[in-house]
Amino acid sequence: MSQRIDYQKQSPELFKKFVEFNLLVKESAIEESIQDLVSIRASQINGCTFCLDMHVKQATIHGERALRLHHLAGWRESTLFIPRERAALAWAEVLTQLPAQGIPDELYERVRGQLSEKELSDLTFLVMAINAWNRVNVGFRTVPGSYDKAFGLDKAKLS
Repeated sequence: MSQRIDYQKQSPELFKKFVEFNLLVKESAIEESIQDLVSIRASQINGCTFCLDMHVKQATIHGERALRLHHLAGWRESTLFIPRERAALAWAEVLTQLPAQGIPDELYERVRGQLSEKELSDLTFLVMAINAWNRVNVGFRTVPGSYDKAFGLDKAKLS
């Protein structure tokens, strides 16, 4: 595999602004546990091993149970997720893999039954952010675990 460019060095101002955007998203109306689940699920769908590695470690540090992390890929069949988490995961999946015909009204209404307008809006920005990170890290093959020490992810003890 060939070495890819370092996007942080090539586009430092864009990177800086995107990190600032992400910090705002982290302070949103969506609780940390759902932010973790959504980030992991989108990263699974997009095949972003760097982000998957990072967000599993963050979720572990935040106290997420290992079994729920193992069930996340099959959340629809699992009994470990509450309706609010299911709504957030459904919304994350549909925005990550946009259907050609758009978002079905039935799904939108189901999600709205669990999330306020502000929460739905904030969740949408979270999904936008993780999908952007997935694309840049897949595109440039960022090495999983390469920023563990800098981000404090070594505390997860999952290396």
